[in-house]
Amino acid sequence: MRIVVLGSAAGGGFPQWNSNTPSCQRARTGDSKAKPRTQASVALSADDENWFLLNAAPDLRAQIDATQRLWPRHGLRSSPIAGVVLTGGDVDAVAGLLTMRERHPFVLCATQEVHSVLAENSIFRVLAPDCVERRVLHLEKPLLLAGPGPGAAALTVTAFAVPGKVALWLEEPGREPGIHEDGRTIGLEIVETRTGARFFFIPGCAAMTPSLKQRLRGAPLVFFDGTLWRDDEMIRLGVGSKTGQRMGHMSMAGEDGAIAAFRDLAVERKIFIHINNTNPALLEDSPEHAAATAEGWTVAHDGLELTL
Repeated sequence: MRIVVLGSAAGGGFPQWNSNTPSCQRARTGDSKAKPRTQASVALSADDENWFLLNAAPDLRAQIDATQRLWPRHGLRSSPIAGVVLTGGDVDAVAGLLTMRERHPFVLCATQEVHSVLAENSIFRVLAPDCVERRVLHLEKPLLLAGPGPGAAALTVTAFAVPGKVALWLEEPGREPGIHEDGRTIGLEIVETRTGARFFFIPGCAAMTPSLKQRLRGAPLVFFDGTLWRDDEMIRLGVGSKTGQRMGHMSMAGEDGAIAAFRDLAVERKIFIHINNTNPALLEDSPEHAAATAEGWTVAHDGLELTL
């Protein structure tokens, strides 16, 4: 199974279009230690012919252009992209679907709630039902991951609930959304059916629970929420009023952070993804980047490739 990180940043990318923080200034001016990043998405394939996307970031067109494996290969119009799996309804997970409106057949896998949200928003009708087959992810039930038509499936995807909140644009004004573990935020386990190779993709998670620890223990590869280094990071920088917890994200550092939570899980490879532009771990010469690396973590960058 081949995995390509198409984008590794949180919403807004790095540098964020309207951010003038020192980190974004460095990324914007070509500093080699502050690599620009597009918004989080991963592509995977078991045969290098049929590729599946985990989330469709707003930057999808640029991500495809930067990834030769996803270029058209046959005839005047084609694409090796056979499907998209969504972990939620956030803008940075679904906006790229609008790029895929050119009557290319593919499957769209999401929970029923996310499918309903997309169906209620008329702009997503550009994904014509006769081209884009909707498939429902049911929690804890493996779904064969195959493109449209009768082709054999080489992968399965299993969705599971993780602590999180509703998408920002679905929050009710004046009401705190709260943190839930009811399927509004999900993680994915991908398994190659022939070899048993597997990995987890969890770009958003508000807390490490005992059940999630048990699920991840001993995993060969986990992509995990790396949004913020510390919970009050955006407040301290003066660029926001919300904590990471309010946004539905664990921090990397701290007693309740991801680095501490993973120390006893014996995960073979740990990769932070969905990294906010304020997170100093993005800077390869920062103490925070060094601390994460010393704990065995990789800070994802666009174009990172892995084989399982």
